Amino acid sequence: MNESTIKFRLMKAEDFDAVVAIDEKILKTSRLEYYEVKFEKLFHSKDYLPASLVAEAEDGRVVGFVMGELYMGEYGIFEEEARLDTIGVDPDYQQKGVGRRLMDEFMDHLRTVGVKKINTLVDWNDSKLIHFFSANQFSPSKTINLERRL
Repeated sequence: MNESTIKFRLMKAEDFDAVVAIDEKILKTSRLEYYEVKFEKLFHSKDYLPASLVAEAEDGRVVGFVMGELYMGEYGIFEEEARLDTIGVDPDYQQKGVGRRLMDEFMDHLRTVGVKKINTLVDWNDSKLIHFFSANQFSPSKTINLERRL
């Protein structure tokens, strides 16, 4: 794979099966319902601007994706913050710069629409993902996510 043969574009509803397949290949379990809700919100809600991207191989096959939300607030005014909630790269394309380029494209896209800050959540024990985000200039925020198990 030549890194320059990967193209990036806004995600479309038709990318659903490819996104679900990549996620399942990575996690070894299906999260079909999760993506049904995500795609419903992304493609059928007027409260969110398009922010999710896919990476396509030369043959047009989706090999990676990044999903985020840019909330459109009251009176059509959007927040200056966005949220990155899901990223996935087909294991056959990992360690080849696809994830880094997806992040760069995602940041450039959000920057052009006026976003000033991007938030994401990462499992404290997922050192690979923490390393990935750190390498992409993310750092711990000043807020702490608290939880209570019942």
